[in-house]
Amino acid sequence: MSRIRFDLLSLFPEVFRPFVNASILRIAAEKQVAEYHLHDIRQYSRDKHKKVDDKPYGGGPGMVLRCEPVVSAYEDVQNMDERTGTAILLTPQGKTFQQETAKRLAREERITLLCGHYEGFDERIRDMLPLEEISIGDYVLSGGEAAAMVLIDAVVRLIPGVLGHEESTNNDSFSDGLLEYPQYTRPPEFRGLKVPDVLLSGNHKEIELWRRAQSEKRTYERRSDLWKDITQNRS
Repeated sequence: MSRIRFDLLSLFPEVFRPFVNASILRIAAEKQVAEYHLHDIRQYSRDKHKKVDDKPYGGGPGMVLRCEPVVSAYEDVQNMDERTGTAILLTPQGKTFQQETAKRLAREERITLLCGHYEGFDERIRDMLPLEEISIGDYVLSGGEAAAMVLIDAVVRLIPGVLGHEESTNNDSFSDGLLEYPQYTRPPEFRGLKVPDVLLSGNHKEIELWRRAQSEKRTYERRSDLWKDITQNRS
């Protein structure tokens, strides 16, 4: 079984330690299907104070990450392993991250994640490095670390052997374009609210039909954008 390597380049790599050492990500590492390597961009600064940012040319608020430490960090990290894989820049200007993106990335041997901070990157970083730009949504974060965590979590759970039941990922929301159906467990009744009879019937065909209908109903009611795409593809 192949192992996927994650290289995380950040000004604050320590924020990733508790994240990758917990829950599904820890299980993936223990099963040796994923490995995580943290890299501090500041260590590649030639400034005696390890400064990595500066004021933007032309004026304006905030600070911009400089080319030199970022490019040097990327090049050094890429040389640490013969696998090339995909390098990703987490930025609100990128293509929106979706389940299909996670599925594609789960087939990679290596993923390098570059996390920005402050007002953004010197544009020459984009010009010089082969980066795929990804956004997790139309909002702005203080840095790319939280976005990187979202991406890692979504990808790792799709790696074969990580979850106890492989069919779990097949039933997730967005796996087939629909939101997931309602889920229930014990007790069969709680404060007057009962589990739907069909789920207690043992009739697997009827359960499957009910779940499909519920997924479609929930998608139609809650995500009109998804439902529009689904109906257009059917026509």
